[in-house]
Amino acid sequence: MTQQKEEMTLTEHLSELRKRLIYVLSIFILGLVAGFLVADPVYQYLTKAETAQGFVLHAFSFWDGIGIYMKIAGLFSLVITLPFTVFQLWKFVSPGLRPRERKATLQYVPYVFLLFLIGLAFSYYVVFPMALSFTSSITEKMGLVETYGMKQYFSFLFGIVLPVSLLFELPLIIMFLTGLRILNPIRLRKMRKVAYFVLIFIAVVVTPPDFISDFLVMIPLLLLYEISVFLSGFVYRKQLAADAEAESRYIRAEDKQSVV
Repeated sequence: MTQQKEEMTLTEHLSELRKRLIYVLSIFILGLVAGFLVADPVYQYLTKAETAQGFVLHAFSFWDGIGIYMKIAGLFSLVITLPFTVFQLWKFVSPGLRPRERKATLQYVPYVFLLFLIGLAFSYYVVFPMALSFTSSITEKMGLVETYGMKQYFSFLFGIVLPVSLLFELPLIIMFLTGLRILNPIRLRKMRKVAYFVLIFIAVVVTPPDFISDFLVMIPLLLLYEISVFLSGFVYRKQLAADAEAESRYIRAEDKQSVV
């Protein structure tokens, strides 16, 4: 009987997970449709921006233009879908949370969109111009004529902007996982060396191979991790206080029953 109940519970969980994934996929598809509507103005802005001035972009295949529009639509859909995905994740795990934890973790969802936009602005207006300037200077020193395809230009752009933007979600993700009691500041401090190594590696990979560019990206990433540890500690202390209060109420209730 118990085994059958566990199997039904597992089936219900899988059914709930499938429902949440369908919701996320539906929003992503709707975001793609909306993304195609804004793809042209976004493309015009990106190609007329200061970083793109001086470049004449070429189409080397019939599908280059459509491919760029699809990438822009995909990025737009990702921005729209990301907070909704986090909300669906919260809906999936919330039945196993205490009421206090359920309320505490829900408040992180709106900030997913805000942090992604901040990361998007930082990567586009700071990191990408540095990378483009460095590669162009090397090309100029080699005496080469800069002739770029639009596909290569936007692949280079999105290859830098998207990873850095997602990394700006780190503090929120760690707070969310701390709220779910998966992480805590003690564990984060123990894995600080490994985390630093990973973040430095990411900074070196997504930036031009010069120390200044690496340093300008590396410092914000390391600060993001330390902010994440601090915020995790804040959430963790509130959890301990709530647990202590609940235990105190339980002890008082037990004492009253023993007196009766």
